[in-house]
Amino acid sequence: MVTAVRHLGPNWYASVMGTAVLATAGAGLPLDPPGLRSACAAAWALSLGMLVVLLAARALHWAHHGDQARAHLLDPATAPFYGCLAMALLAVGGGTITVGRDWIGTSAAVALDSVLFTAGTVTGVASAVAVPYLMTARHRIGPGQASPVWLLPLVAPMVSAALGPLLVPHLPPGQPRATLLLACVALFGLSLLATFLVLPLVFGRLLTGGPLPLVLTPTLFLVLGPLGQSTTAVGKFADLAPGVVPAPYAQGFAALAVLYGVPVTGFALLWLGLAAAHVVRARRHGMRFAMTWWAFTFPVGTCVTGAEALARRTGLAVLDVLACGLYVLLVAAWCAAAAGTLRGLLSGALLAAPRPVPAAPRPVTARTTSGAVR
Repeated sequence: MVTAVRHLGPNWYASVMGTAVLATAGAGLPLDPPGLRSACAAAWALSLGMLVVLLAARALHWAHHGDQARAHLLDPATAPFYGCLAMALLAVGGGTITVGRDWIGTSAAVALDSVLFTAGTVTGVASAVAVPYLMTARHRIGPGQASPVWLLPLVAPMVSAALGPLLVPHLPPGQPRATLLLACVALFGLSLLATFLVLPLVFGRLLTGGPLPLVLTPTLFLVLGPLGQSTTAVGKFADLAPGVVPAPYAQGFAALAVLYGVPVTGFALLWLGLAAAHVVRARRHGMRFAMTWWAFTFPVGTCVTGAEALARRTGLAVLDVLACGLYVLLVAAWCAAAAGTLRGLLSGALLAAPRPVPAAPRPVTARTTSGAVR
């Protein structure tokens, strides 16, 4: 077991995030067919089990393979995935309040979510500072290496902003509720402004450098994360603000939920189309399963919850249809990623040492000398 976890990276937490969002997104759908809520609760229980197993495996990784763990931190391609730990904690915690309470009771759900939210928020803020610091001070990054993966540590505080309001009604009225709500607003701003700095770099990389390598193409879906999660967050602020903050600000949150959420959802749909086109191209060029396929799940799930928040706020049926359509896409993406992961675990391929990158072929040159070509 100790040897098996040597190459277990922080990117594995993405599978927990992608499973947990099945629960939270499914619970908010406008349709309630028989068995949906039970299926969502089962998805939450699965994500909780996966989180416990991964935390234990990663603890073994750090205890017995500290050299590899430090190498991950110093690798600019791997370090941003440390943001996934925070989001995994937060996603499972949000599912605990949303549907997990059906199985363990409200009191236990609030207690568990309080622990996971606190741990996830502290870890998320730390990663949002530490990973960019490492990227600027320790990593050596070329001008054409901008990647959507860079968004991962920056989105973690936005997940806190979107899921923290679930705990507001369980706090004493007055200062405690207002403090948590406005702290979530501050986390919203932290993540959103940082995303505005990085997203142009990612798009500029696509325009000037061409498509991403095949294995990284699914990471284009990561851009949907801050878009859908921020729309979800402003919707939660509007839902919880009345009675928590003074009336003028509560009305401002209600307006922000629509005036911000609608245009951002429009851009998210644009990016979804662009990312999907790149994935189709990559599949035609031979893209095979990798753990990056989990990028198809959580970001799409945040767009589901964002559409659900807008539908509740506006009453528009088209947004209900959008939420349901995106949830179908989420379920299909989860099935594909889960099946590939299970096959990779059974074969041992996913836990094997990375294959060395082959040396680039020596360039072929031709020169005419005395009628001979060399």
